[in-house]
Amino acid sequence: MVNCRKILSGTILFAIILITGYGFINYKPETKKDNRPNIIIILADDLGYSDIGAYGGEIHTPNLDYLAANGLRFSRFYNISRCCPSRASLLTGLYNHVAGIGEMTMDKHEPGYRGYLTENTVTLAEVLKTAGYHTAMSGKWHVSNTVEQPTKEAQLAWLNHQTDHPLFSPLEQYPTSRGFEKFFGTLWGVVDYYDPFSLVSGTTPIKNVPANYYHTDAINDTAAAYIREFSKDNKPFFLYVAQNAPHWPIQALPEDIEKYKDTYKAGWDAIREARYKRMVQSGLIDPAKAPLSPRWQNNLSWENNPDKDWDARAMAVHAAMVDRMDQGIGRIIKALRETGQLDNTLIFFLSDNGASPEICARFGPGFDRPGETRTGQKITYDVNKKALTGPQTTYASIGPRWANVANTPYQFAKADSYEGGVHAPLIAFWPAGITAKKGSITGTMGHVMDFMATCVELAKAHYPAEYKGRKITPMQGISLVPALKGQSAKGHDALFNEHYNARYARVGDWKLVSHAKDTTWHLYHISDDQTELKDLKEQHPGKVKELEQQWRQWATSHQVFPKPAAPPKQEH
Repeated sequence: MVNCRKILSGTILFAIILITGYGFINYKPETKKDNRPNIIIILADDLGYSDIGAYGGEIHTPNLDYLAANGLRFSRFYNISRCCPSRASLLTGLYNHVAGIGEMTMDKHEPGYRGYLTENTVTLAEVLKTAGYHTAMSGKWHVSNTVEQPTKEAQLAWLNHQTDHPLFSPLEQYPTSRGFEKFFGTLWGVVDYYDPFSLVSGTTPIKNVPANYYHTDAINDTAAAYIREFSKDNKPFFLYVAQNAPHWPIQALPEDIEKYKDTYKAGWDAIREARYKRMVQSGLIDPAKAPLSPRWQNNLSWENNPDKDWDARAMAVHAAMVDRMDQGIGRIIKALRETGQLDNTLIFFLSDNGASPEICARFGPGFDRPGETRTGQKITYDVNKKALTGPQTTYASIGPRWANVANTPYQFAKADSYEGGVHAPLIAFWPAGITAKKGSITGTMGHVMDFMATCVELAKAHYPAEYKGRKITPMQGISLVPALKGQSAKGHDALFNEHYNARYARVGDWKLVSHAKDTTWHLYHISDDQTELKDLKEQHPGKVKELEQQWRQWATSHQVFPKPAAPPKQEH
């Protein structure tokens, strides 16, 4: 007679084995925990050096201030001075010309000016994915050739969401073709924050957005969702969060603008001087080496400014955009904390260039700028400063005077090789890994191309000599890890730049620099003249000649062919 009790006991035991995974059926050996850090790079767009609280600003940025207070701030960190070149360098670990983007995203069919990440490059996502990381991106791509329609009318119909076309760039140049498992964001550079053009998920165009859509929220909420998804397994993740804020058009939510409705009525000088004072008090600025430079276009006082109401509102909208970005970063931090990932996540936050001095209303609709909303409302490009900024139906920017304030204490702004264009805030936060004193400031001289070397070291990854049959240019950056450990890290001995003829050679204590339109060289002893006030070219002609020769050697070896160029018709 069959023993039913034994059969039943055996059935229960088998079920337990199937459910729990114990026994020989579905047995999985215990996997060793991967202790490599998650890595998140958050890149702001056209953020001024002194905009956020941790760098002297009055804008309410408690989440970024938290990262700075519990991490490390860099006082000498450099970008390329404009959006897509900085992104190209950040993603590849190379100078931007070597990566194929010397100017913008138009293909000029010259090696340094292809307008996309060329075949000699690998991205951070490709390297880290090969090393076993999850990879995702949320936000602005802007390192691929842009597809245009044959006529301006057809282009505007596309921009205005009246027609559909399947591709915004060649498919092989999309983020998901360059190592990112997941991507949500825009392929192009400029967006309507309420209804962005070139918005995709993976490779699929998103044809409609909800009525309450705001792009900064969508970027950050998607990043938080990626964190929650990736935290379900044992693999570390790399997340690139490329903000559009606070790039023009300055468009912000009413409740955020309300916070700053009176803040900027104090005017350019008062805000700038208050920022400088806070920077000195925090130790970011040594007033003996970096005195506050003269205000840009100071021929007009705030009291005599006939457009002070419009200007105060414009800067309030800019501040509101930064505030909203910080709120979203707070949700990213919350997702990390709730999933138990915060302690072993390295977060970098920086800006792609200095604040923008452009008066974008002068450009008018075309190429990447819509003429009307999806519902047919006309978008106002008002150079006379009559239409208040903030809503979807206005297209404006803060202009040169507020950009100068945003870049306190430095001169000039985005697209220039002077410090106001290339000097970036950088915060590093990693509770488990940063051994430098919390809240401290490092003088290590870093550059956006340094993220590749840093990530390769921390991820125990391999930067390849070849990738998918292509020869890869050796990385040119230097790891920032010594600075994270509080070591006396010198960083780069020399850095160089060129963008639309704006150039610099920074070697040791000296900096040779020129503007885009006036290519006369100017010489500064940058180690003790950090705001570039005392031009020493007449006193040291030999040093000018020496640094110019070094710049030309760099330019020759890095696919740089400076030449007179018209301003880009796309994002400036």
